[in-house]
Amino acid sequence: MHNIDTILKKQREYFLSGETFDVNFRIRMLKKLYEAIVVREDKIRQALFLDLNKPSLETYMCEIGIVYGEIKYMLKNIRKFASKKYRKTPTTQFGSKSYTQNCPYGNVLIVAPWNYPIMLTLDPLVHAIATGNTAIVKPSAYSEHSCKIISELISETFDEKYIACITGGREQNVQLFDKKFDFVFFTGSNTVGREIAKKCAERLTPILLELGGKSPCVVDAEANIEKTAKRIVFGKFINSGQTCVAPDYVLCDNSKKDAFIKAIIAEIKKQYGEDPLKDETYVKIINRKHFDRVQALIDNNKVVYGGKSDETTLKIEPTVMDGVSFDDAVMQEEIFGPILPIIGVDNIEEAIDIIRSKPHPLALYVFTENEKTANYVTEQIQFGGGCINDTVIQLATSEMGFGGVGDSGMGAYHGKAGFEAFSHKKSIINNYVKFDLPARFRPYSEKKENFIRKVLK
Repeated sequence: MHNIDTILKKQREYFLSGETFDVNFRIRMLKKLYEAIVVREDKIRQALFLDLNKPSLETYMCEIGIVYGEIKYMLKNIRKFASKKYRKTPTTQFGSKSYTQNCPYGNVLIVAPWNYPIMLTLDPLVHAIATGNTAIVKPSAYSEHSCKIISELISETFDEKYIACITGGREQNVQLFDKKFDFVFFTGSNTVGREIAKKCAERLTPILLELGGKSPCVVDAEANIEKTAKRIVFGKFINSGQTCVAPDYVLCDNSKKDAFIKAIIAEIKKQYGEDPLKDETYVKIINRKHFDRVQALIDNNKVVYGGKSDETTLKIEPTVMDGVSFDDAVMQEEIFGPILPIIGVDNIEEAIDIIRSKPHPLALYVFTENEKTANYVTEQIQFGGGCINDTVIQLATSEMGFGGVGDSGMGAYHGKAGFEAFSHKKSIINNYVKFDLPARFRPYSEKKENFIRKVLK
């Protein structure tokens, strides 16, 4: 069993030693992490296959490869991100220099989910290391094999006074959330996110929440239906829909709805075959609890394709539902499974009004060949991030931040945004002793006031 208090004490003492402040140290640690992943690639693939039945290509594309890319991006940019940024100094502070500098928070907690257990654990860890923090990492117990390999990787690569991995379930989560950290990073459900936010608020601890929600697809009358179907099927059913930015439902222009449904069905067959349940590379639902939950969202009277499942393998085939209303069970929560509800709308304005009436989604996808329509939709709706004429790929870049807004989260990471998220930006003025502005010192006089008014006006 882990002694969390002991680990925290060690990490706080180590942070105060100042060793992690050195950029050269951070670079060495990032390289160590990279090599630790390289030598365990086969173990990682096996763990993800056992947990989720993930095929090798998806494992590399959506998990390992993204972490490699983030490490390489940080190694390339870390010195620039960590350096002082000089700013313009006001006239009233003549003779001084102004600058900002990103500095580590201290001891951070990273709590990861089970759906992309490698990427969503190690990606934020890259930022914690790059910014000079110490860290406690808590992977999800649901993805038990991935949790085991993460624990092995961290314990064999880093001293626990620097980076430690805490395994276990709800009991360990509760213990961790009752401790004082300098920064908390959480990826998971909206419900748990709220509870963590309350705990952090009590201690005035800064927090970054990556949550989820019902991310909509808007299919306009001017969309390319074949390409739209291909890209929605990719984004929706990868990882069996267990993706926080997966398209949750489609608002399709009624003039294109019949053609869109036909195209979606044809694309499912093309990408997953006639019987996905027999496909050895088709991802399963993580456990029986979630399998039963997703199954309960399927209304067989509204299924136009799919709907079958195998409780022995915990697989649910890609399922399309039509004639759905917002009163249906499938529209009451984030689906997080391979079900695609389709709702017809008469125009873009109706789609916008519907989305605006709901909590802010993590992602929004709009399909149209009309650039004005695409810009109008993305400007009118509050959402974390998204795509025009594609799905989910906004997640896989280090050049832009990724994060939610409102109910779908707060804060952003990836690339420079990740470095800034795990840092506190200090504003500093260096005022040299040779220069002073006499007017700011007592005793005050009318002459001094007139001078200050002239300078500041």
